[in-house]
Amino acid sequence: MIYNSIIETIGNTPLVRLNKLNSGIKGQILVKVEYFNPGNSVKDRMAIKMVEDAEKEGKLKPGGTIIEGTSGNTGMGLALAAIAKGYKCIFTMADKQSKEKIDVLKAMGAEVVVCPTNVSPDDPRSYYSVAKKLNADIPNSFYPNQYDNLSNWKAHYETTGPEIWEQTEGKVTHFAAGVGTGGTMSGTAKYLKEQNADLVSVGIDTYGSVFTKYKETGQFDENEIYPYLTEGIGEDILPENVDFSVIDHFVKVTDKDAAIMTRRLSKEEGLFVGWSCGSAVHGALDYAKENLKEDDVMVIILPDHGTRYLGKVYNDDWMRNHGFLEDITFGTARDIIAARNGNYELVVARRGEKVKNAIELMNEKSVSQIPVMDNGQVIGSITDNKLLSKIIVKPELKDANVEEVMEESMKFVAMDSTLDVLSSMVDKDKAVLVRDDLHQIHIITKHDILGAITK
Repeated sequence: MIYNSIIETIGNTPLVRLNKLNSGIKGQILVKVEYFNPGNSVKDRMAIKMVEDAEKEGKLKPGGTIIEGTSGNTGMGLALAAIAKGYKCIFTMADKQSKEKIDVLKAMGAEVVVCPTNVSPDDPRSYYSVAKKLNADIPNSFYPNQYDNLSNWKAHYETTGPEIWEQTEGKVTHFAAGVGTGGTMSGTAKYLKEQNADLVSVGIDTYGSVFTKYKETGQFDENEIYPYLTEGIGEDILPENVDFSVIDHFVKVTDKDAAIMTRRLSKEEGLFVGWSCGSAVHGALDYAKENLKEDDVMVIILPDHGTRYLGKVYNDDWMRNHGFLEDITFGTARDIIAARNGNYELVVARRGEKVKNAIELMNEKSVSQIPVMDNGQVIGSITDNKLLSKIIVKPELKDANVEEVMEESMKFVAMDSTLDVLSSMVDKDKAVLVRDDLHQIHIITKHDILGAITK
């Protein structure tokens, strides 16, 4: 068969049975390998759907520019559609995304704007906000907004769901997928549940994301939000494409467990896949161990290909530096916090507080750096050496509010970050922050790390 363009090859990806990683689990575990799409990811499906729906609605016109915030895969799908249909592309991406993802988008002719990760979604520097501003400033441009554009979930309702139902001959009983924008999970689960009301859907989330807590309580808890490394799943917002009514359960997976499972999929199953694929399989198998029966059939979406993670999860040095290799025996941030035995108080300055009062507090508590808080959120930091330099030059700053002199916030790290990783992060004279299991914030300094190493 001859296709008129590459976008006609999207869809009809294979189902593959796991043979080793499912050891000891009842029932069948099947994975839908989405890197067989021309853009090597599941996002090709919704990218072409958003573009073609926009054309029908007159939102995207000849010679136009597609502008989107992406973790990389949606951008690739949109770039393929743009090439086939004659559009230009500008993509905004968070700086945690792999270099390979940025490079491949540039190779497809797109312009890429890299934005900071550790800012709130409504911050003008976030990749959401930058995309919206570019859309407002550039004539004849279209902002698909994969998070809230309902063509996203509809693409999977129309293609992914029916494919799984047909490929399993209607025998699928469980469906699992990572939840980011929510389109893959929601659209596919909705279709499958319409065919079989007893089908169980399992959403895979990550620590640092709001989804699991929201599903369990109905509350958007900002205390759940902190930076994480896994790309493509979890969110600090609630996209309109996430339909919680069709997601029966959520399972959270750590960055480390996801990275290790990703490498195991390659070595043990021959599936050279991306980082969030490891998340999906680890979380789905955790659920399956306790819940699947002999006649059950679970299908797991593997969203993308491993080539976009060569510099990260498939790089031994990167894995070792982040404490993700299985043989790492370093202590962790969790160990430092546990050693405090609950005897801990975070010293902070508050928005609106005077600089001179913050200095007095730092002297009283014998600390050299403190976070600046506003309504329970960290908005910046103060370090004594940089504050002294500013006040020497401009003495009147001691009567200013702390937010006028504060620096960027200390970075949040995961509880299981190892001491070698923590050491590399605080080497630039700024501490790091950790949120424990009770959502209390802790500060970890060089002295804490040295103390833990010498124990």
